[in-house]
Amino acid sequence: MTDTDSTTTPCWIYRSSKKEEMYLYHAKEENFEDIPDALMKRFGTPLLVMELELHPDRNLAREDVSKVINNLKNIGYHLQMPPNLIPDMNDGETI
Repeated sequence: MTDTDSTTTPCWIYRSSKKEEMYLYHAKEENFEDIPDALMKRFGTPLLVMELELHPDRNLAREDVSKVINNLKNIGYHLQMPPNLIPDMNDGETI
């Protein structure tokens, strides 16, 4: 990725090898040490889809860009769940 200014947030988007339509927006390229082990186990091998420079005026297909940017800055990643799946708060599985 190229140099960024303070108004953009670099982002690498990976799709799950295990769950169709599940995506991980990550603040780092190919460094998943900050992602919880339980999430990585369910997500499987991250497959790079694209890299983007996020900014508040950018539209994302199914996510609120402000929420994604906030999560990238605060926890380092954002998980986009498949549509119509509700995570089970007990163990992270979907029902």
